Amino acid sequence: MEAPSETRAGALTVIRHLLKAMRPVQWVKNVFVLAPLVFGLELGSPVSFGRALVAFAAFCFVSSAVYLLNDLMDREQDRRHPTKRHRPIASGALPLELAKLAVGGLVLLSLGIGVALDWRVASVLGSYFLLNVAYTTVLKHVAFVDITCIALGFLFRVLAGGLATRVDVSIWLLACTFMLASLLALGKRRHELIAVGKSGGGKDGSGSTRAVLDRYRVEHIDLAMRVLALVTVASYTLYTLSDSTWQHFHTRSLVWSVPFVVFGLFRFNHLMGRHDDAQSPTDTMVRDPAFLVNVGLWGAFVMTVIYFGW
Repeated sequence: MEAPSETRAGALTVIRHLLKAMRPVQWVKNVFVLAPLVFGLELGSPVSFGRALVAFAAFCFVSSAVYLLNDLMDREQDRRHPTKRHRPIASGALPLELAKLAVGGLVLLSLGIGVALDWRVASVLGSYFLLNVAYTTVLKHVAFVDITCIALGFLFRVLAGGLATRVDVSIWLLACTFMLASLLALGKRRHELIAVGKSGGGKDGSGSTRAVLDRYRVEHIDLAMRVLALVTVASYTLYTLSDSTWQHFHTRSLVWSVPFVVFGLFRFNHLMGRHDDAQSPTDTMVRDPAFLVNVGLWGAFVMTVIYFGW
């Protein structure tokens, strides 16, 4: 018979693996939920701020459910990946039944929070989860459709934030979000393609964890990333100079935030060009001091402009 201390230690180990599989480091993507709060000039409203944080938490729960679902579906392929094989589900550290229960529990928790905020928020959360079910089962095998699905997931985050705070979401915000998310997704595919090439994987399935990678080429992804970066900068610049932006914020100084966006995009492309980096694009960004400092400076500048009328 196991001693109580050993039982507790075993339970804590399983919980630790569950939390790791939920990928809290990836929750940084859910800050897009807060974008309508900031650009809607509602940051100073305690009610709106609280509702935005609750919506952020709901998206953290449902996105973790999606990560668990992806790992459950891909566990056999992940075991052939140089880094993904160490994930809790692929390695066997997290029991499958517990992972399945966690998916259901996290989805229900997220939907419950969404209903408490607004039934429309719950519908966005549900749509996000269903989109990812379709992505995991079918759509991730279709080149560039998989990229679109990932980008749509970020649009759902922004829409949920707007509905939770009752802020009308600008078409400019949606457009820039979609392009930035597409760029992030392309960077992820590029990273995976390079990793598979280094491990010797290919169409025989010995190293590739995604059949769709056989339909991508690094040079095509690089071209698409450059074009998206240029279009994103152009769209953001037009947004800062538009009459609607001036009427909303009563300043044209927002255009001076464009250099931060340019540097951030070039830095992202530079980081994605590192062939010796085994980390995912998101992990790479959140650990890069230059990228983080630039994001912080951009945020501070934008907040100063739109809230203090600089």
